[in-house]
Amino acid sequence: MAGITLVEAETHLSTWLDADKAVAKGQSFSISGKTYTRADAQVIRENIEFWDRQVKRLSRGGIKIFGGTPV
Repeated sequence: MAGITLVEAETHLSTWLDADKAVAKGQSFSISGKTYTRADAQVIRENIEFWDRQVKRLSRGGIKIFGGTPV
């Protein structure tokens, strides 16, 4: 994802984790005008997994090269 910073990814992940906690308690949760309930648990889980991958990817830093010869 071009232009996404680690801070933004962490914020998104935190938002989806909050949504997961709310629906686990039987509450609804709204993100960008869409309300999520227990019926949307799979969508919430998919977004948590997506943003978790983004946070991990951005936390690793730059591209790693193995077996390359320095020039």
